[in-house]
Amino acid sequence: MPSVITANRLVDGIVVYLSENDNWLTDLTTARVAEDEAGLEKLNAIAGQAAADHIIVGPYPMAVDLDKGIPEPKSVRERIRAAHRPTITAVTEAR
Repeated sequence: MPSVITANRLVDGIVVYLSENDNWLTDLTTARVAEDEAGLEKLNAIAGQAAADHIIVGPYPMAVDLDKGIPEPKSVRERIRAAHRPTITAVTEAR
């Protein structure tokens, strides 16, 4: 199953994805996709080093579907994280 690596950037907590050249970017469409277990192990090793270097926290593999080669989250949770916005709207209390 195709997967990418996601984490949170340590300095600000923003959701990021492991992209080409071992960069951590906020845009899921730039994420490196592992097509098999060997590829995922390689990406996990890169993520582990980035965590040890205090660049990211909490890296984990995320299952994706591919639409014309572009990764899309499989789960609702990951769609929410990829959207980079809250799921509720502010309620103003009338006074």
